[in-house]
Parts: sequence; C-alpha cells; structure tokens
Amino acid sequence: MRVEDRAVGAVLGSAIGDALGAPFEFGLPGVFRERFPDGAGEMCGGGGWEPGEATDDTQMAVLVGESLVERGGLDLPDMFDRFRRWAAADPKDIGLQTEAVLLGGDPWSTAATRHFEVEIRAAGNGSLMRAATSAVHFAAGGRAVTMAAARRIAALTHGDPATWEGTAVLHELIRVALLGDDPLPAVPAALAEVAAPHRERWARVLAPGWRPEDATEFNGAVWPCLGSALWALRTTSSYETALAAAIDLGGDTDTVAAVTGMLAGAVYGPAALPSRWTAPLHVPLPGFGNRVLRADDLRDLALALI
Repeated sequence: MRVEDRAVGAVLGSAIGDALGAPFEFGLPGVFRERFPDGAGEMCGGGGWEPGEATDDTQMAVLVGESLVERGGLDLPDMFDRFRRWAAADPKDIGLQTEAVLLGGDPWSTAATRHFEVEIRAAGNGSLMRAATSAVHFAAGGRAVTMAAARRIAALTHGDPATWEGTAVLHELIRVALLGDDPLPAVPAALAEVAAPHRERWARVLAPGWRPEDATEFNGAVWPCLGSALWALRTTSSYETALAAAIDLGGDTDTVAAVTGMLAGAVYGPAALPSRWTAPLHVPLPGFGNRVLRADDLRDLALALI
C-alpha cells in the first residue's frame, strides 16, 4: 500500500471515527454494542448530531491541514487565527479549555500558557483529536521533526506539557504506520523521545498490558484517550472493529474514536473504510462561509498534505 493511501486512511479514518462516535458521547460503556448488536454500526446521528456529521475534532484537524497547505508549512500565528475565527463563530461543539484559550484575548504565543498557569489542570485530549492532518504532513521529515511539530501545534491551545508529549507520541506512531510498519512495536522508541518528567506516566498508559479500566481519569484526559486508542488497535483486527471497541468504552466517544480512527486508518488504509460511513460523512466549518467538506474533500486534503 502506498504512503498516499495510508495518509488518506489516517485523515478520513479519523473523521469517520469522530462522526460515528459523536452520538454516543458521555454515554455509558456498552451503548454502541447495545445499539448495534452485530458490531457493524451505522452513522445513526443523535445527541444533536446529524448522521455522518463530524464535530470540532475534525473541524480543527481541517483548519490545521489547510493552514499547513496554504502557508507552505508551519505558521503558528496563522493556525491560531483560524482556530480563533472558528471558535468565534459559535461551533456546535468546542472544548471548554480550547474555547477559553482561543477567546480569552491573549496572543497566540501566550494564550495557552496563561490559561495553564491559572487552571493548573489542562491536560484535555483536544490536542490529540486534531492530529491526523499534521501527522501526515510532517511524517516525511522523520521522527524528530514530526514530534517537534506536534508539540508546537499542541501548545497553541494546551499549556500542560503532558499534552505536548502525548501528541508527539501519536504523531510518531502515525508516521510509522504511514511507512507500512506496525505502530505498536514502535511505542518504546517514541517514549524514549518523551521529555523525562512525563516519560514514566506515558509509559504506564501505553504499555502492552494497559486496559481502559486501568485509567485513573475520564477518557477526556490526554492519557486514557491515547491509551484507549492503542488498546482498541491492539485488541482488534480491522478498522471497523477497532472503532466499535473505542466507542463502546463510553465517555468521550467522538475523540477516542477519532484518535483510534487515525491510527487504524493508517494501518488498514482507505479500502477498509466502509462506504456506509464515508457516504454520509460531512464536516461543517463554522466561521468560513457555508463550507461543508465531504469525504472527497478530506481525501484531497490528505494528498495535498503528504
């Protein structure tokens, strides 16, 4: 399978996971299997979401990707401005931390840091959810380049360094998958590049024997979100079953499924993404006219990024 195919799998696969998981957000474990006993699942909508409608997870990933393409690389002020324009347009869903940082009036270079200084606890999973596009774009630069870029993009909205390190690990695992290698054995090498104060905690959550029931925080936090996505990839054998396992955990289902989807999409490729999920997929983009991206638009964006 070509790198380009796996890139499409990562970007489109993340968006599908987001839209598939959105109607089950904050639900209890087991709700997906209860709704779809055969485990297949449909873009059912619900909870304020249309069938196939992507959330802020994919909207922000698109903003990241379009900034990288249109600016010819990493332009952090431009990316932050796009985020802020989107947030000011009253999107249907936006994380509380992200909203506070983007609309607090501070400049791009200090907004997240100042929020962290006040709130102390700022390790939400919002920097993971949008990682597919930047991971695809920087993969060609190698491990150090992609992990460094991940940290800088994460820091636009998340002041807690733990989120920077988790986002860097996710970028590296996607890079490995894009090359056609299994990302799970690559975890130790990625952890070796994690900043020392955060390495031990990330190593516990990303260990082969870790399970979602071992989490000490809600999966809206960065550690169990990424840990759960790797668990879903490790304990299943297809893109569809990985997403079903992720959503069936309950909690922050759209983001856990989005992160699972970008990894599984890169591993299994676009041919593994069922048409019953790609056909209804759509991504409204508040603040940018009446734009609504479809699956083909996400494919084009992925190819432009790679």
